[in-house]
Amino acid sequence: MIKTLPKTMQAAAIDKFGGPETLKARALPTPQAGPGEVLIQVEAAGVGVWDPLELEGYFAKMFKATPAFPYVPGSDCAGTVVAAGEGVKRFKEGDKVYAFTLMNPKGGSYAEYCAVREDMVSHIPGNLSVEEAGGLPICAITALRGLDDTLKLRSGETLLVIGASGGIGHLAVQLAKRMGARVLAAASGEEGTALCRKLGADMCVDGHKDDISEAVKEFAPDGLDAVLLTAGGVAADRALRTLHKGGRAAHPNGVQPTPRAPDGVTLKTYDGRPDAAAITRLNALIEEGPFTVHVSRTFTLGQAAEAHRALAGHFLGKLVLRPGA
Repeated sequence: MIKTLPKTMQAAAIDKFGGPETLKARALPTPQAGPGEVLIQVEAAGVGVWDPLELEGYFAKMFKATPAFPYVPGSDCAGTVVAAGEGVKRFKEGDKVYAFTLMNPKGGSYAEYCAVREDMVSHIPGNLSVEEAGGLPICAITALRGLDDTLKLRSGETLLVIGASGGIGHLAVQLAKRMGARVLAAASGEEGTALCRKLGADMCVDGHKDDISEAVKEFAPDGLDAVLLTAGGVAADRALRTLHKGGRAAHPNGVQPTPRAPDGVTLKTYDGRPDAAAITRLNALIEEGPFTVHVSRTFTLGQAAEAHRALAGHFLGKLVLRPGA
């Protein structure tokens, strides 16, 4: 057990709900690992497109929570276990782990330390770096929930991923290939299509420039079996019309504009919530071979507001905070 943990830590916190301007770097008390909890020294924290909703108080309302200010946001992270609370059996000091920290009672991941329930923590799978693992948890679970639980994707089926070069999408491409699907990736720009080809997509199109319908005719002449939408809009609605009758489509809750499915197509929405079984499935798929979490850009804690503003721009894969940087 580490006996010299600092009494205070650096964090990016808010004193009220609002926009990126509310995020300020400040010194806060270091949380302690209580019974059933693991204290993680955070080395990388994912910055997700849903994080601005947390700043605005959306998740507090959803979870019917009354957070105390100063409030530390952040939905996922990776780092090193520095303490394990009473009853913790799966982790010990020095373990490299990733964790889910959305609405975490003792504070989120935009901090040097985070105390998290043991069931929301996992050893880092495969050969992922800590930086990659920091950008993995929520996006990967959201991709898996869509592919496995919602679409019930089967080996040999054809799948179109809309937003395939984004945080959720580029992980979905890889997971779908592990599940035996043939994957058509609709990505963003030449860099996005290049990334998806590198990640194993069977065919790639530029979702902003190419005709997705024509690509589908070549890829799946009888129509697609399934579509995973990580973005809405005209391209998404066109993609839904390329499914054969009885085809399935899914998108995480929060995708805007809300996709509209034609008659004969099943469209379901879902949440990317983690649990022990889903985390185990995810890790098993990752460990089957090389796996990439593409980190487009990293920021320091003091640049947390800048990272949130960057979410509105063009980037591939994930943005990550590096608290120790």
